[in-house]
Amino acid sequence: MRADLLTREYPPDVYGGAGVHVEYLARELRAICDVRVHCFGDDRPEPGVAGYGVPGGLTAANPALQVLGVDLEMAAAAEGADLVHSHTWYANLAGHVAKLLHGIPHVMTTHSLEPLRPWKAEQLGGGYAVSSWAERTAIEAADAVVAVSEGMRRDVLDCYPNVDPDRVTVLHNGIDTAEYAPDHGTDVLTRLGVDAARPSVVFVGRITRQKGLPYLLRAARSFDPAVQLVLCAGAPDTPEIAAEVETLVGGLREARDGVIWITRMLPRPDVVQLLTHAGVFVCPSIYEPMGIVNLEAMACEAPVVATATGGIPEVVADGETGLLVPIEQTADGTGTPVDPGRFVADLADRVNALIAEPARAAVMGKAGRRRAVDHFSWSRIAHRTHALYDSLS
Repeated sequence: MRADLLTREYPPDVYGGAGVHVEYLARELRAICDVRVHCFGDDRPEPGVAGYGVPGGLTAANPALQVLGVDLEMAAAAEGADLVHSHTWYANLAGHVAKLLHGIPHVMTTHSLEPLRPWKAEQLGGGYAVSSWAERTAIEAADAVVAVSEGMRRDVLDCYPNVDPDRVTVLHNGIDTAEYAPDHGTDVLTRLGVDAARPSVVFVGRITRQKGLPYLLRAARSFDPAVQLVLCAGAPDTPEIAAEVETLVGGLREARDGVIWITRMLPRPDVVQLLTHAGVFVCPSIYEPMGIVNLEAMACEAPVVATATGGIPEVVADGETGLLVPIEQTADGTGTPVDPGRFVADLADRVNALIAEPARAAVMGKAGRRRAVDHFSWSRIAHRTHALYDSLS
């Protein structure tokens, strides 16, 4: 069987969980079947991987139209595949067109859903309507829909009631626990200005509404003064959220010391060392279909404090591998906390609780790694994915 994976992100251009997912899924599937990868950007030197740039006539167009231009080229290049598997709205229409053009099944993995990210209208303008149309068209016609968590499956069926529930399968994200394993060295910490002798609260993520970084920055005003806050946060979605985060970081630095903000994308080994030394890894997301970053932290034995939303409770075992922060969210699709002040206070309380009990936090970190190893291996997920492919042939 030849399976073509369609994706925006692929190494070395990976900035989110979807890109990590495709990278490792492709690696594991290659041991089972013929895998080709079609991605955005320059061609990669890796065999079986092709990159596609924005068509010349669309270089000045709305970003959503640029995506559709790339999608059409990817769909054409899927000729000869037995099946296409698309990831995120950026590639979903490529999968749908390939299905129609080549008469082959289309599997699509939902890493997020456009109706639950209305803030993207800030980023795309009218292109948000285009991205929403592309996702709806693809998901309602796909032969199989993969949800990365049970929470995501519920969201798919709520947002798209025309989708047959029998076509929606849950296949969690995975983690490479050999690559993400504790690194007790301190050379990276020293280079980045992180004090290895001081407890740290670590955040890793893009600056986007769904990641909830502004709530963390407000909560940090109430963190134990002994704590240093390490923010690996870049790639802002819009100038507006970039400015908001800059203002909040500036105000926090006036109120306390030990605020370290790393805006560039760090190499994976650097992130691993930061996670290993985290007194607490914090994930304040208000929308998170699964949250692969929590798995990465757990695999590095970091205790996790994360929002009890989306698929996060399926990853972080409350009271065992970390603490979940309760959140009541508005029904307008934005994920905004009904009581932002309460959410911020609860986030701070849980972070402080683990900082105050390092022995308890260490036990949670060990339990987190065991959970990552036992339940979220990429090999297991790849075999389940291939079984899904077989069921459609």
